[in-house]
Amino acid sequence: MTVRTRSDLCPGVFRPWPADDGALVRLRIPGGRISRATLLDLIGVAERNGDGKVHLTKRANLQLRGLPLADGALTRSVVEAIRVTGLLPHPDHELVRNVLVSPLTGLHGGRADLRPVTDELDERVCATPSLAKLPGRFLFVLDDGRGDLVGRSCDLGLVALSDDEVQLRIGSHHWGPVVPITETAARLTGLARAFQQVRGAGDDAAWHVDDLPAVPDAHEPDPRLPSASGPPPFGELVPGLTHVAVEGGVVDRGVADALPEDLVVTPWKSLVAGVPDPLPEPDDEPA
Repeated sequence: MTVRTRSDLCPGVFRPWPADDGALVRLRIPGGRISRATLLDLIGVAERNGDGKVHLTKRANLQLRGLPLADGALTRSVVEAIRVTGLLPHPDHELVRNVLVSPLTGLHGGRADLRPVTDELDERVCATPSLAKLPGRFLFVLDDGRGDLVGRSCDLGLVALSDDEVQLRIGSHHWGPVVPITETAARLTGLARAFQQVRGAGDDAAWHVDDLPAVPDAHEPDPRLPSASGPPPFGELVPGLTHVAVEGGVVDRGVADALPEDLVVTPWKSLVAGVPDPLPEPDDEPA
């Protein structure tokens, strides 16, 4: 159990971090999916207002650096420029849309396509006013059964056991029940609401589920859970789908211009680019 002495300061558009080179902001993109056109729009914002680059994060989100500050906030023109990209669809919940998902889900390998679950979870979280006050570091981690994220620390999450069943995660070290995949977004939203109710208030409020003194109703790990696996190799994975190394996790216009339209940001500060042809069916076993 960790005792906190202040609220978290994880940065966002409306809570920039005043770094030495200017304001740093983080944009959450649940599941890491983004189009090349949107990425180029964001690079344009960075070129006009910051260091000219988009920085990838270990949570498969995006950062802008070197932005102008006015009285501790981004200027209104910069906020509007970011909003126009479409990457700020839920301003009240911008800090809490932290959903890390197996980057190749629905594209190559894995036991289940978690993209519909990701979308529903994001919709439910953003439709729940109380969850706008979750800590900015609170993280959902969804592993599609291949094991690439099963070892990642999390607050809540799931691991696919088949194409229609998952086991929930409660904190980094505890397992919840095995449930149908169709129920998982509602279950995880409910667990997030429960955390928000018990985490406390003020400067000593918990940031993470792991900060709580106990996790109720813990279950045994299902024997179908996969072993932890590493990231996919760089290069072509299947025709039409490539894992692209991004030097330093930094994307500028020159890098983006060479990419296809369909992209997924990964937690390894790289990009999955393209769409396989044809799209595969989910595997029974992890890839």
